[in-house]
Amino acid sequence: MKKLEEYVRSIPDFPEPGVIFRDVTSILQDADGLRLAVDSLQELLEGVDFDVIVGTESRGFIFGVPVAYNLHKPFVPVRKKGKLPCETVEASYDLEYGSATIEMHKDAIKPGQKVVLVDDLIATGGTIEACARMVESLGGEVVKIIFVMELAGLHGRERLAKYDVASVIRYEGK
Repeated sequence: MKKLEEYVRSIPDFPEPGVIFRDVTSILQDADGLRLAVDSLQELLEGVDFDVIVGTESRGFIFGVPVAYNLHKPFVPVRKKGKLPCETVEASYDLEYGSATIEMHKDAIKPGQKVVLVDDLIATGGTIEACARMVESLGGEVVKIIFVMELAGLHGRERLAKYDVASVIRYEGK
């Protein structure tokens, strides 16, 4: 049986020289890779008591929904600003060049709910940290944050030090 790392396509010098881009789409394009990714994320949740899964747009949807489905948990999407139709809460975070804002429905998390956050990749941790702030602003408790891949050289885990963070694959570089 292949390891999940074997399904990840690595593209050198993208988006700039010296960077190795870790392409998650090659996992998605292989049925065995996709199954292994979802199963591996679920394994990271064994023994975790939680009520709801929250996933960030868009690859957090791809991986979070099947985990939520398999574990019979609700799924809450976090979207880019302006994409949700009901009343929302929002959080902004810094990007390499500028900032971004994400939103979730204000009624998506109930006070006291235990929440798992899911995304495909942790790099600097800004997006998922903003997501956690929204959950907490609604009275939810982030009990675990899980990722398919981690770029350890960008130190996102340090930014999320107060949370229980796990990744299936860890790359030491950027």
